[in-house]
Amino acid sequence: MLYLDSFEEYTPWAWVDVSQLQAAAPLHPVAVQCQEAHVMVTVHRDLFGTGRLVRAAELSLGSAGCRPGTWSNAESTVTFVAALHECGSTLRVTPDALVYSTSLNYNPVPPGNPIIIRTSPAVVPIECHYPRRDNVSSNGVKPTWVPFLSTLSSEEKLPFSLHLMNDDWSAERASTIFQLGEVLHFQAGVSMENHAPMRLFVDTCVATPTPDRSSSSQYAFIDFSGCLVDGQLDDATSTFISPRPRQDVLQFTVDTFKFAGDSSNLVYITCHLKVSLADQAPDPLNKACSFNKASNLWAPVEGTWDVCSCCEMRSCGLARDSRRPHAPSRWQGGRARRALPSQLDPLVKEADVAVGPLFIHSWQHRPARRMPSQDAAQLWMVLGLAMVAGLVIVILTVAGALGACQKPSNPV
Repeated sequence: MLYLDSFEEYTPWAWVDVSQLQAAAPLHPVAVQCQEAHVMVTVHRDLFGTGRLVRAAELSLGSAGCRPGTWSNAESTVTFVAALHECGSTLRVTPDALVYSTSLNYNPVPPGNPIIIRTSPAVVPIECHYPRRDNVSSNGVKPTWVPFLSTLSSEEKLPFSLHLMNDDWSAERASTIFQLGEVLHFQAGVSMENHAPMRLFVDTCVATPTPDRSSSSQYAFIDFSGCLVDGQLDDATSTFISPRPRQDVLQFTVDTFKFAGDSSNLVYITCHLKVSLADQAPDPLNKACSFNKASNLWAPVEGTWDVCSCCEMRSCGLARDSRRPHAPSRWQGGRARRALPSQLDPLVKEADVAVGPLFIHSWQHRPARRMPSQDAAQLWMVLGLAMVAGLVIVILTVAGALGACQKPSNPV
C-alpha cells in the first residue's frame, strides 16, 4: 500500500510504501513530515494493525540504524527526527525535485523459543521530495539550480490562463464578437500542479486597438495592483465576482467598450496575473477590489476593506513600483493609460496573458436583417400574384373556348 503525506504548510512532500506491513490499522502506521532540513517519522507501535505493540528498540531509521530520539513504553507512538543527510540516506536529482531516500526498519528481537517467530522483519521505504522550482527556506541547503522564485524563464513559469466565458460561466465562449451594451466575462486561472496552494490575482488589465502593447491608445480597466477602476465610471457595472470558485481562479466582468475614432472596432486585452501563497492575507499589492456604487466604497473579494483604500488614492505600494513591471499610470478623463511591462518582476510569480482580438460593434453599424415574418410575407405576395396570373389565364382560355362553340355554322 502506497500513500502520500501532504502538509499544506510545506512545499516538500513525502512518499511512503507500507506494503510490507499489510497494515489493517485505521490510521497510517507510518507518518512522515519532510521539513526544511530534517525528516520526522512518527511510527504507531501497532505497526501491523493486529493490536500487538512493537518495541521501540526494534525500530531504526536508515541504513545507519539510527534510534528514536526519545520514547517510552507507555506511549503508542515512536518518533524519529534526523537531518536529511543523516542515517545513511541517499540523494538523487530528478528534473523536478531533489529526492532524499531512507527507510524505517523493523527488526524483531527473537522470542525465548528460537524455533518459532510471530513477526517478520519489515522495511518501509521513505522518500522526501523537494520541488526544484521552489525554495524550501532561505536558510536551507544551497541548491545548484536557479530557484523558481528568482527566475521567470519560459520553462519555469506557472501556467497562467485567461478565458472569455459564457454568461453563466459554464464554458468558454466560442465567439469573440460582441455588441456594445453586452458584458465580457473573464476567467483568470493558474494551474498549481505540485506547487504549494496559492491565490491568484489580476494585477492589471490593459486594452489596446492593436496587438502592439506600446500603442499610444491604451485603456487600463484594472490598475493599481488589482483595482477594477472601470467600475467607477458612471456607465459601467464592471466587478470582480465574489466569492471565488477556487483560490487559483478569479472571475470578473467588464462592460464592452471600443476605442473612439478607431474604425477597426478591434480590442486586444493583456492582463498581468500573479499569485501569492494561499495562506497569505491580502494586502495593497495582492488584492482584488471592486467599486460598490451603492455604498460609494471599494470592496475586496477577500481580506479587510482597508486593503482597497489605496484604490481611491490611486497609489498602491508606489514605493515598490521601481521593482514592479508596470510604470505609474496617467489618468485622462477618468481612463487610465499605462505602458505594459517589458520585463517581469523577478521576486513574484507572474506573467502577462493576452486575449483577442475582440470585435465590438454597435447597433448603427450592424447590417440590416429582415425578420422571418417579412420574408414570409414577401413569399406569400409572390405566390398570390402567381395565382392571380394563373386564374386570369384560365378565364381567358375558357372564354375563348365558349366563343368558338357559339359561332354559327355556314349552310351547305
